[in-house]
Amino acid sequence: MTGAASWSFREEDATRIQAVLGHLLREANARTALLVDRTGQMLATVGEPPTFDPIAFASLTAADFSANDQLAKLLGESEFGALFHQGERESLYLADVARRVILVVLFDNRTTLGLVKLRVRSVVENLGALFTDLFQRRDQQRPKVEAGFLGEAEDEIDKLFGA
Repeated sequence: MTGAASWSFREEDATRIQAVLGHLLREANARTALLVDRTGQMLATVGEPPTFDPIAFASLTAADFSANDQLAKLLGESEFGALFHQGERESLYLADVARRVILVVLFDNRTTLGLVKLRVRSVVENLGALFTDLFQRRDQQRPKVEAGFLGEAEDEIDKLFGA
């Protein structure tokens, strides 16, 4: 499993993510599972190593999901929680996790879309709980800034720039 530099996973988080994604691949008979954050960073890769540029893939995945969010809004939906792209030999199934992460499952004709969708459903719930815990831990660890300090800092910045 690989991780992005701006995300901070504990070892037990990384182990749990790897186990959940590995189980998904076995149960769905899929090739690769990837986690991409909504800003386009690759967070994790489990299974067969991708043969493509993972940085470009992560950016395009995030852009794809963002574009589809806009399409959903045009149709009066708040979001599309999942996307599917079918090719002749390779297909992608993408699912939203906790509104911050995208699960991508790469699969071929050794399995079916129905099986992938069925297996992804519980994985999204498990990963959603994991990421919710991770976000809460991160937010609790952030240093608290007193409101008065922010006002004083703004005053000092204004003085520096002659405002």
